[in-house]
Amino acid sequence: MNENRVTELPTSAIWLNAAPATLQDMRGRPLVLAFVNGASVWCMQRLAEVMRWQARNPGRVQLLVVQVPRFEFEREPQHALKLLRRQGVNAPIVLDAQWDAWRRFDVQSWPTLLLLDAYGQEQERLVGSSGDLERALNNLGEGQMRPLDDDAYGIREINAEPRLPLLFPGGLVATADRLYVADTGHHRVLECNHAGRVLRQFGLGSADLINGGVGEAAFNRPQGLALVREILYVADTGNHALRSINLISGQVDTLCGTGRAGDPRAGVLAQPWDSPLNHPAAVAVADNQVHIAMAGDNHIWSYDLGTRELRWRAGAGAVEVRDGSGHLAAFAQPSSLVAVQQTLYVCDALGSAIRSVQLRGDLVQTLVGQGPWESGNVDGPRLRARLQYPLALAMGPDSPLLWIADAGNGSLRTLRLGGGDLSTVNLPRRLHGPAALAVAAGAIWIAEADAHAVLRFDPLSGELSEVPIEG
Repeated sequence: MNENRVTELPTSAIWLNAAPATLQDMRGRPLVLAFVNGASVWCMQRLAEVMRWQARNPGRVQLLVVQVPRFEFEREPQHALKLLRRQGVNAPIVLDAQWDAWRRFDVQSWPTLLLLDAYGQEQERLVGSSGDLERALNNLGEGQMRPLDDDAYGIREINAEPRLPLLFPGGLVATADRLYVADTGHHRVLECNHAGRVLRQFGLGSADLINGGVGEAAFNRPQGLALVREILYVADTGNHALRSINLISGQVDTLCGTGRAGDPRAGVLAQPWDSPLNHPAAVAVADNQVHIAMAGDNHIWSYDLGTRELRWRAGAGAVEVRDGSGHLAAFAQPSSLVAVQQTLYVCDALGSAIRSVQLRGDLVQTLVGQGPWESGNVDGPRLRARLQYPLALAMGPDSPLLWIADAGNGSLRTLRLGGGDLSTVNLPRRLHGPAALAVAAGAIWIAEADAHAVLRFDPLSGELSEVPIEG
């Protein structure tokens, strides 16, 4: 045990969603001081583990999140707050914009959990995914009784997100007359017309993994969507599962995934739960296969709809932007996919990169992007161009233009395939956390996650308007 008192947070720390306090104020009950980066899936998974333990053991341990930015946009308080809330974090958050707390507490990597006892003494330090978190939290909270009043729970979150029809929408599909929206924060998928009227809701609206018809099924933070004829494929991110919705019957089924994150196992699946997935963020369908951007393990996987075989297609697992063949290549948190003929286009969020995978031969190449620490906002030739935390791709059926949701820069970008430059689309205003795109009916449809909205952009007139989702 480290008997030295833990030092205080620096005065530069910015409280984002709670009244400012000191660690001295929080003593009296054990505290998990979590140093994370909101853009990192690995960090968010670790936080989710802590919050699940808290839900089972209410009031025994406090949680204080310290957001340490990787990208420039994360230094802005509102952007940092939205980024974490988008992942379902509702604990008090402190922004360490200049890395002062990081240095003061001698943190070396994300995520790092400092477990402090009721007297403010560090009992244990868990780095990355190492260590038995369940055991550590049980030990930290041992002897702590459930409080009788709310004050004993510690500092509470204030100024929650507004109650709106959508909550951090993270997936989008558009057809000639329909919109399918992954209403991520409300754990559901909506079918709407282009005017925003909700025609059907898939998912009860509570986080769960349940198959069944309309009014029975449940999702957990669904994100990526792909539509093939009457079947809508869903990256059910919070359930770490691949789901399908039959749009004729309304039946929701699980194709693959156990409900908990784990290392996927290649091979034929006799039952959907034969293999876990690890944070599937996006899906695309080609050659009767559902291709999955697995943000949790930095791989591209493919699920064969005929044979029910799950195949590790590309990616070594390291957070890198590295080209090469199949398993020799590396991705940096793939977040979006577009399938065009025999090519899969991949959006690497942490790599600020756009990649391609040749489905015949699995050759991975980088179109734009230089690496996980090379981001920016630069148009022009591919070797010079820069993105910042891009989250989504879309492409029309008859155009060689790849549309990019550049979330870190709050912009819409385009890349002309065949060697064209990266360009920024002239919009009337900055976008607030664009997380999904679709192209249909002469328009670009944008899921503006941080504003809890869906937008319609007319590329001919330049008009940007909100689709008034009802219900």
